[in-house]
Amino acid sequence: MLEAAMTLQKAESVLLISHIRPDGDAVGSVLGLGLALQNGGKRIQMVLTDGVPAQFRHLPGCEAVLHRPEGDFDVICLLDCSDAGRVGVELPANKIPDLNIDHHITNLGFARMNLVDTNAVATAEILAELIPLAGLRIDHSVAATLLTGIITDTIGFQTNNMTPKALRVAAVLVEAGADISSLYHEALSNRSFEALRFWGAGLSRVERDDHMIWTTLTMEDRKQAKYPGRDDADLINVLSSVDNADIYMIFVEQPKGKVKVSWRSQIGFDVTPVASSFGGGGHPSASGAEIKGELADVKHTVLSATRSFFQGIRNSP
Repeated sequence: MLEAAMTLQKAESVLLISHIRPDGDAVGSVLGLGLALQNGGKRIQMVLTDGVPAQFRHLPGCEAVLHRPEGDFDVICLLDCSDAGRVGVELPANKIPDLNIDHHITNLGFARMNLVDTNAVATAEILAELIPLAGLRIDHSVAATLLTGIITDTIGFQTNNMTPKALRVAAVLVEAGADISSLYHEALSNRSFEALRFWGAGLSRVERDDHMIWTTLTMEDRKQAKYPGRDDADLINVLSSVDNADIYMIFVEQPKGKVKVSWRSQIGFDVTPVASSFGGGGHPSASGAEIKGELADVKHTVLSATRSFFQGIRNSP
């Protein structure tokens, strides 16, 4: 971590990028580190290919986020990306990223310098330690963005990877001025009318087979609901609240013949091997993959693979 801090400290210009369909940790990490660097006198550029989702546009700095990089930089830093290909755009001059800061167990270690802490509940947790180490300050704006990353990746401190350290980090961010109540409401409770209509389409198709639950969302569903994002509007978190199930999946149709698949699981069921077999990754209890193919075909293939994998685990001595 010290080497990463020194790299940021010495840089005059830094490009910060995170993954496509950014979640709260991706947005919070880019904004948090970006604002801290900017306040420290650095020239920064923050890039999210799909922009900032509506539910995070209250966060400071989001108006400066670009859809693609412009210009050259001393340091290219990827945040919350297990795979450099997930940024969705070409890096300047196709350069190898200088710095990779992440917490996913499936991270490929693709940069010149890889700061990957799989014990951290969110990339934002790592940054809360890195920013002061780099001689930068966590003011109320930086604290708000980082706390949003922790809140969203832990679904409000509920995931089974929560640690005492993560709670202490959250407390430090609250002391720095982050309003935990309002941030929680904006990130996890507040929903748009369009998101609810989108949920309705998915909930009408929920299926169950033994200990597995799943549903689908089509591009036509998105169009009818007028939902602007390419994600599932966090419907997967609703599915994973259903009792007497172990594995939860959602299949979200994407442009250009692709399907975004998300897995969630109860304690004791690791979904990363299944996601990795389809070129994805993530965490034991929450993983994802983007798969080429028609929605019906991808759903059939993934359901079969997931069912076979977990039946093998249940049947093993």
